[in-house]
Amino acid sequence: MRIQKFLANAGIASRRTIEEWIKAGKIHINGNVATLGQSVTSQDTIKVDGKTFHLKSFDIQETRVLLYHKPEGELCAARSEHGKPTVFQHLPKLKGSKWVMVGRLDINTSGLLLFTNNGNLAHHLMHPRFAHERQYAVRVLGKVTDEMLENLTTGVRLEDGLFSFKSIQFAGGTGANQWYNVTLQEGKYREVRRLWESQGCKVSRLIRTQYGPFVLPSGLRKGKYFELPENEVTELLAAADNHN
Repeated sequence: MRIQKFLANAGIASRRTIEEWIKAGKIHINGNVATLGQSVTSQDTIKVDGKTFHLKSFDIQETRVLLYHKPEGELCAARSEHGKPTVFQHLPKLKGSKWVMVGRLDINTSGLLLFTNNGNLAHHLMHPRFAHERQYAVRVLGKVTDEMLENLTTGVRLEDGLFSFKSIQFAGGTGANQWYNVTLQEGKYREVRRLWESQGCKVSRLIRTQYGPFVLPSGLRKGKYFELPENEVTELLAAADNHN
């Protein structure tokens, strides 16, 4: 298997990042400088910036994809901070690879998170050029006017650029609290909250309900995961390969 695909599947980095490392001469295979497209096996040893990896510890495994229902209060981090729980604590153990998180949610946001043991697939799902939409259910505190909704869809200039929702749909509620379903093309840091705050409204609940083709499974409890069936993983990998 080509080195960039092997290492990407092992979750070391994305295929494109590995290609950049190879071009820069940062990767050595069995003591020799690696070349693009070079074939490797699990018996080979590589060094990346002097750090040694024994590929036999990254035996090729079947690609797995998890849909996880993140609760509020969990960190999207591999390590805990100040004793706070992390999203990785509820995932099944892997041998010879690691779970790669697709995107992030802030500590006060709940909903759909994706995990895979295939680094190249994770890169495909996160890269902006593949345009995987994100959908959120938002509970907004404050009076929402038609002018606000128009601003949010045509574009609001924040301190780091112009942002907007691709779509907004009223989803119910009465009084001060109302629910909306909003869609984003990418999802920058705290983009949903910041957009609503720019209109003088406060987000009191935020749930990611969809990421690309994946929808938060109905009935999946917080802190639990659903593993994508093998046939759906195969279709997902085929689609990712067609875009590379």
